Amino acid sequence: MRYSGLQREVLSLYRKCLRESRKKDVIVRPHFESFARTEFEKGIGLDKKDFAAIEFLLRKGQRQLEMYSSPGIKDIR
Repeated sequence: MRYSGLQREVLSLYRKCLRESRKKDVIVRPHFESFARTEFEKGIGLDKKDFAAIEFLLRKGQRQLEMYSSPGIKDIR
């Protein structure tokens, strides 16, 4: 299956989120993974052609990833 550029960006961001969750403590790792899954599931209903909304959510997700990948963040709920 061939993905569009935005679809590849979304999948890439999701993989980055999961990679960052692996850097966290084993006990809290499921919290980070479920948070990422929940955030991405919120966008499932978006129209594939609503580029502005998708790009906005991508930027928001990248900011959140940057914030939560900080070593000072120990847990997320």
